[in-house]
Amino acid sequence: MAKQHVARARLPLMNIVRMKGVPILQQLEIEECLLRTSSDNWCIINDGTDKPNIVMGISGKPAELVEIKPVLEDKIPIIRRFTGGGTVIVDHGTIFVSFICNKDVVDVQPYPRPIMSWSSLIYSQVFQGIADFSLRENDYVFGLRKFGGNAQSITKNRWIHHTSFLWDFETHNMSYLKLPQRAPEYRLARDHLDFICPMKDYISRSDFISKAIDAAGSHFSVKSTEFEVIKPPSNVKFTPTSRLLTKEELEAACKTSML
Repeated sequence: MAKQHVARARLPLMNIVRMKGVPILQQLEIEECLLRTSSDNWCIINDGTDKPNIVMGISGKPAELVEIKPVLEDKIPIIRRFTGGGTVIVDHGTIFVSFICNKDVVDVQPYPRPIMSWSSLIYSQVFQGIADFSLRENDYVFGLRKFGGNAQSITKNRWIHHTSFLWDFETHNMSYLKLPQRAPEYRLARDHLDFICPMKDYISRSDFISKAIDAAGSHFSVKSTEFEVIKPPSNVKFTPTSRLLTKEELEAACKTSML
């Protein structure tokens, strides 16, 4: 018991921030702030967001990824986030988990694939004995069906790996997304509803969140922190780069898609 206590004391500290229903744009701003202005390690968990939003990677092109006309008609916000990765539609059925770490505290090469593999070890613990979990290309899957999409950003000394977990989803919302031109091989040209599956068929929301925190605790010494206290240092100027696309941008993209 004493040896276990000493080993845990040597683990790097990680702040756990639990949120519920925080708007996804606000969450992205918090995460980018922590990535760029903090020197601590963080795990951000947001249990659902307030309303449907489409979130694209930093280099995403709306005309290629989104059915823009119905998105405009239904007034679905589109956000371009500060990290890479693909396009997702998120809502109250999405659970978000993000790890923000210093490069020197995690025993992993600071490149996309090693970080992705490291993250899969965390979630292998979460889903142990529950389902046929694996990492396929850049996705978390049960069998051949995706339930978690990942994105990353790597800076000089730090990195973020964040995931949108489909605990549940509205079938209609998937019609806003196009089949991406660069789809993973294992997708096999399946449409969205044949490609994804809800996590609720395997685990409850509360159990998933508890198990995710426990899994983080096997790699870090975890400490709960209130998200209200997160803000950049007073001597640091921070401007978030995730943003809503304007109606004018989407209308221009709509015209492009019709050419």
